[in-house]
Amino acid sequence: MSTPTRTAFAFALAAFLAGAMHTAGAVDGGDPVRGQHLAYTCLGCHAIEGYKNAYPTYSVPKLRGQHAEYIATALRGYRSGDRSHGTMHAHAASLTDQEIADIAAYLGGDAIKPAETPPAGTPPEAAQVCVACHGADGVGVLPEYPTLAGQHVDYLERALEEYKSGARKNPIMAGFVTMLSAEDMKTLAAYYGSQRPSLETVKKRTSRFSAR
Repeated sequence: MSTPTRTAFAFALAAFLAGAMHTAGAVDGGDPVRGQHLAYTCLGCHAIEGYKNAYPTYSVPKLRGQHAEYIATALRGYRSGDRSHGTMHAHAASLTDQEIADIAAYLGGDAIKPAETPPAGTPPEAAQVCVACHGADGVGVLPEYPTLAGQHVDYLERALEEYKSGARKNPIMAGFVTMLSAEDMKTLAAYYGSQRPSLETVKKRTSRFSAR
């Protein structure tokens, strides 16, 4: 995609987002204490460093530091089928909106903030559109937008492929990825995956028991 085309799309996206900000739904009242109990099945994948999705093979995403509002949006997408993943659909299908909010609050923890230093490396040309939502350093500019900084590179690339194939349904991303080549997706994933501060794998909490 040429630079003028990317620039025009970026302006159109910014205009769309300006209106969408007033209608975007945010998660309210997520309780991380309740969420910790509800998320026990999530930890079987998301609390294991380097854990991989079996087929196709790619890294399970890091969630600690992610916006809770975005995690909730993703879970609702798996619940409704807007995101195609059999295991995630099975886990999310019976969850209420409140349970999703609680789980998201626990898994995300404290959302990471933009770094005070300039982004690492030179943003690729294709990132001209990404920064409107994900920032130059990969930290989502609104709670509804995912933070990408430090995410597994293969997961980011897989997510872009799913938006392009329609396995993930999102009107903003659908318009963007149609203009990306396979090489563009690899470059974007590598760039955002290298940014700091980084998302992290959820840590399992351990309990201490004293013998009497």
